[in-house]
Amino acid sequence: MIKMLQLQAFILFFLAICHPAFSQDKCAFDVKGKVVDRESQEPIEGAYIWIKELEKGAITNQNGNFHLEDVCEGHYGISVEFLGYSSQLLQLNVHDHVNMTIRLVSKEYLIDGVEIIGHKNAVNTLNGITHLGKDILDENRGKNLGETLKELPGVTTFTTGANISKPVIHGMHSNRIMILNNEVRQEGQQWGGEHAPEVDPFLAEDISVVKGAETVRFGPEAMGGVILVSPPKLPVSAGTTGSATLVGGTNGWNGAAAFSLESGLKNLHGFGYRVQASSRNGGNIKTPEYYQDNTGMRELNFSGAIGYNTKELGMELFYSRFATTIGILSDSHTGNSSDLAELIANGRPFSNPDFTYTIENPRQEVVHQLLKAKGHYHLNNDGVINIKYAFQQNNRQEYDVRRGALNDRAALDLELFTNTLDLSYEHPSSKNWNGSIGVSALQQANNNIPGTGVTPLIPNYDMVNLGAFLIEKYTNGPLELEGGARYDYRYVDAARYNQGELNEQDFTFRNFTAFLGAGYSLDKNLLLTTNLGSAWRPPNINEQFSQGLHHGAAAVEIGDPNLVSEQAIKWVNTVNFSNDKVNAELSGYYHKINNYIYLNPTGEEYVSLRGTFNVYEYLQTDASFWGIDLSTDYRLLPSLSWFIKGSMIRAKNLTEQTYLPFIPADRLETGLVYQTDKIGKLELSNLSVFKQRREPDFDLAPAPVGYNLWSASINRTLLEKEKSNLKGSLTVNNIFNTEYKDYMNRFRYFTHEMGRNITLRLKYEF
Repeated sequence: MIKMLQLQAFILFFLAICHPAFSQDKCAFDVKGKVVDRESQEPIEGAYIWIKELEKGAITNQNGNFHLEDVCEGHYGISVEFLGYSSQLLQLNVHDHVNMTIRLVSKEYLIDGVEIIGHKNAVNTLNGITHLGKDILDENRGKNLGETLKELPGVTTFTTGANISKPVIHGMHSNRIMILNNEVRQEGQQWGGEHAPEVDPFLAEDISVVKGAETVRFGPEAMGGVILVSPPKLPVSAGTTGSATLVGGTNGWNGAAAFSLESGLKNLHGFGYRVQASSRNGGNIKTPEYYQDNTGMRELNFSGAIGYNTKELGMELFYSRFATTIGILSDSHTGNSSDLAELIANGRPFSNPDFTYTIENPRQEVVHQLLKAKGHYHLNNDGVINIKYAFQQNNRQEYDVRRGALNDRAALDLELFTNTLDLSYEHPSSKNWNGSIGVSALQQANNNIPGTGVTPLIPNYDMVNLGAFLIEKYTNGPLELEGGARYDYRYVDAARYNQGELNEQDFTFRNFTAFLGAGYSLDKNLLLTTNLGSAWRPPNINEQFSQGLHHGAAAVEIGDPNLVSEQAIKWVNTVNFSNDKVNAELSGYYHKINNYIYLNPTGEEYVSLRGTFNVYEYLQTDASFWGIDLSTDYRLLPSLSWFIKGSMIRAKNLTEQTYLPFIPADRLETGLVYQTDKIGKLELSNLSVFKQRREPDFDLAPAPVGYNLWSASINRTLLEKEKSNLKGSLTVNNIFNTEYKDYMNRFRYFTHEMGRNITLRLKYEF
């Protein structure tokens, strides 16, 4: 409680030093505001503001903000214009300082053969959204999705060795985080802690993270947050553009390559297509002192899209295929408990392998295919109808070290089919109101492929989820209010053979969720937002039915069919301050989850011909999570800026009054960025990760000590022509080759993290 009071005092102090005093001169009022895209809520730079009666005007800056000074008390007409958007003429009543938000509606616009057609599908929410834009993504090409997202405060990773990384938002991961891959909810076997998302970051032009509970918009799996992976919009006019990217890294001698090409047709305005492909390949990872055996990876991906967009109608067809082979550290699979104890005591593998690209067992092979068809239609009353269908097929095979012919058989062989259908209606804006209503349906079937020679970890199952939602938003000047509600129905039918007998069980889950959010602009620099939302999540099939050895985790997991749904409430508050020199965001949250499901070690061991394994069981408790995220950027000089990013989280088992396992430790990153047109962008940063001192009562080994990592990079344009350019970057991570272990790595008990890595990136755009 004392810490929460300290946080509140800090926020009040932050407001006090940032908010200017108001003048009372009747001809010295300020008219401030922000111009944004109505659908995406993104700021519009360069919009023209004009008060005809006063012959005063302004142009919005890069944050969409404008400021008119010394305005006299009175009633005026204010016009807002920007190319590609419908102009607005608004009434302006000045009796005090004015702060307003203006939302422009995109339109079809023709000029000299250039055509702009706008329809953005973005999350319009008062929950805090953080972005990784095109430039930042280019600086991180070649990484997987989890490692890429670590650039954002409040987002960390839950890893299994060097190549398997799952995003963590405020302590939540796996089935508590929803990933929207090109607007489609990603549906793979994400329940596994060592099952990385089957998403290609090369596909994305923007990756956004919503850190609040978003179950009303997207359903149960969005209780912890949402990750949006968004490709570029398809072209609508003639002309061919594209890009080619090459990435090479010294650690693991890894490499990546990507290519994209897009175009439209001269004789068919509105038609466009894109093809894209990428590949990654790497060998054994090296710590500062030794190679990690069998830690190579291979990846080959492809996607294609065609679409037709006009002012009234839009249609798109998209297909992607993601395929990867990942080696699992050989030393993670031990023969018996004494071997494991000796390995943990040693702190590093006993093996001393050389570098190789060869991938042997244990390994994972995963193929994920996605097919999406969507359309939208603008009605005469400015309402919009959206429809979207998607089909996904996920094949996951996990291979263990086995004897004889069994070594070539997958020990876990799963095939998952998912169909989703979403239908929504965005009603036309009426005075200060806009919103949407919609329904969604999900049908899923999971099959165990015969021939593994072992009892399946999870059963075959069929699942149906139906949902309906309503969201409404009210805007009045600097004030925004938003609320919504959703009802979900889920039916699950599971079946498996146990000692020759067919066991079948079915389950029905129902839940109602709601949220309420508010945002208020105190002036052009300071924005306050708050969002309170309920959330839920039914138990996943592995939490109910796991019964046996989980090969990827090298542990025996026992489920409980009697588990009930998690019920949660999350409250997020954010202060955002921005001016010509400072950009700062401070966010605090509290997340209470009743019936929280977690994997608990029993202290028992399972002995078989294949070895000795620790036994874990799924339990439920009441849990609480609270924390702070901080992100600041201060311009010291026109070309020099200083940034700070940090996060802390506290999580507790409220029933047992103990700590929960695998909660990220406190972290703080700070650095300097020097940028000029001649030199490019130079960056030097330090990441400090503290020791996790809030551990559960039982763990295989104490949490590792904290660590500091230094990194440096240079990014610049090497060649620039009228219609093409060549960009390059050189990055050095872990400059001093520091040896360390990370608490959020499941293999931290017996191996270290990657050592120094030097990465060269080249991108040619045409």
